[in-house]
Amino acid sequence: MSATSVPDSGSAASLSADHADIARQFVEARLAARCTPDYPGAIPQSMAESYAIQDIAIGLFPDEVVGWKVGGVPPAQQPKLGIHRLAGAIFARNVWAAPGDTVVPLPEIKGGFAAVESEFIARIGADADPAKTDWTIEEATAAVDKVFIGVELAGSPLSAINELGSAVVASDFGNNGGLMIGPEVENWRERLDGIEVETVINGASVGTGGSLSLAGGAMESVRFLLEHCARWGRPLKAGTLVSTGAVTGVHRVHAGDEAVCIFKGIAELHCSVVRAEPK
Repeated sequence: MSATSVPDSGSAASLSADHADIARQFVEARLAARCTPDYPGAIPQSMAESYAIQDIAIGLFPDEVVGWKVGGVPPAQQPKLGIHRLAGAIFARNVWAAPGDTVVPLPEIKGGFAAVESEFIARIGADADPAKTDWTIEEATAAVDKVFIGVELAGSPLSAINELGSAVVASDFGNNGGLMIGPEVENWRERLDGIEVETVINGASVGTGGSLSLAGGAMESVRFLLEHCARWGRPLKAGTLVSTGAVTGVHRVHAGDEAVCIFKGIAELHCSVVRAEPK
């Protein structure tokens, strides 16, 4: 299912077959930890096509969706695509706890794409009304029961995924490779927007920011996702994790790199990039 109709470019049967083949190739490459040198089919020209591909891929991937990553769409692409954010599924096997000073291994598919992103992770407190497709920022904030600090591993078998645009990103689970969950942010409703974040890779600072580095803030990502998933026929359930966006930027990494995501006044999250293994 998709939030909007697939455009009339070729027969519906042909589009469906093409979408299914692209989805299958992405899922097989992810499970085999094998790169995809080129986009495995015709590049989608709309978000409707992108989500049609992702929808099929979700059904093919042998795991449960437990959350969603929300990413920003570059301003230059927004007029054509008609959106400012995009979403991608996060699967249970790719969620990792980050207790204390533990160094969490993040898998990079050799020849593919991997990046570290410092993020705030929101958790939905109760099942969303499946008939509610319009949300205010106040309603979205009220739907969140907890916020954690975390790290999204942006990851794909396709090295050039970001260069090919947001429609391509959305077609491959939003370029998500996994999610580290750190400590809970106490009193987050009062302090979230004031928390300073820094990302350090191999000892060098590569970016700083916070919730307000995201257009509209982290809760705007939750609001977007509540609407998007309801219109997609996938209303959010209690306990769903929402990775709200890269507050210090998208920082590409490779096997052997070490990263520290510093949430000032809360904790530091440590990760080490390793070579992905077949699943």
